[in-house]
Amino acid sequence: MSDAVSTFISAPDGLKLHVRCYGPRSAEATVVCLPGLARTAADFDVLARSLAGDAATPRRVLALDYRGRGLSDYDRDPSHYDFHVELADVLAVLAALDAMPAVFIGTSRGGILTMLLAVLRPTAIAGAVLNDIGPVIEPKGLMRIKGYVGKLPQPRDFEEGAEILRRLFSAQFPKLTSEDWLAAARRGFKEEHGRLVPTYDVKLAKTMEGVNFDKPLPPLWPQFDALAHVPVMVIRGENSDLLMPATVEAMQARRPDLETLEVPDQGHTPLLVEPDVIGRIADFVARCERAIPAAAR
Repeated sequence: MSDAVSTFISAPDGLKLHVRCYGPRSAEATVVCLPGLARTAADFDVLARSLAGDAATPRRVLALDYRGRGLSDYDRDPSHYDFHVELADVLAVLAALDAMPAVFIGTSRGGILTMLLAVLRPTAIAGAVLNDIGPVIEPKGLMRIKGYVGKLPQPRDFEEGAEILRRLFSAQFPKLTSEDWLAAARRGFKEEHGRLVPTYDVKLAKTMEGVNFDKPLPPLWPQFDALAHVPVMVIRGENSDLLMPATVEAMQARRPDLETLEVPDQGHTPLLVEPDVIGRIADFVARCERAIPAAAR
């Protein structure tokens, strides 16, 4: 398994962005992992270590903390927690770490950023894994997310944090063990000034204030179609309320070569830690790598 090294990159406005780097920089191919709205690079640790530590094909894997998450600086202006600014941040990281083209693994918001990047800088992408996200986003799922982002109770310890998360998410993840929930709490909370707080700026809640949940969100089919030049894989949690089976079917209709994977007993978003899931992702990454022209590696 590959160790992780932290590095910090300056965003276009000077804010510090944290990136977890795995594997040799000299690796022929790079994988870039983009987390969900209120998530961090830690979500990808198991997957990243496996991809980077592959004995036959060691890879460089970069997992990004967006501004306001993880070890990245928090923004004094919460209006900057938007796609336009975060996309510029991603591009700054890619340029600073010479990470183009890369295979992108985007969880939820990270998948949307990947589709937006395909429009803005198509040559940056060698392949895309969309983890529980597609061009049609269900308002019901977003409303559930709005209900807890920035509003979690403050736990006294990680065990209580695990219980808070279990109460919130066990319906979508019924098979997780007590150890799994404790690990989730350690990813979702951090110690600060003698108390536990979320690993993100709670002002992120403001990003959802303007969403009208009474009408469908504008679909992202043009952004999805911008990935037509590279292999694409979509992963759906069986219990997801954000990505519906009908949306996956519509994606397949537009992309007959779309690779799909449904993860049983998981919701939004699949954890990407099971050996069979990691194996499928590794095989997909290898397929993307074979399609990268040698001169671009």
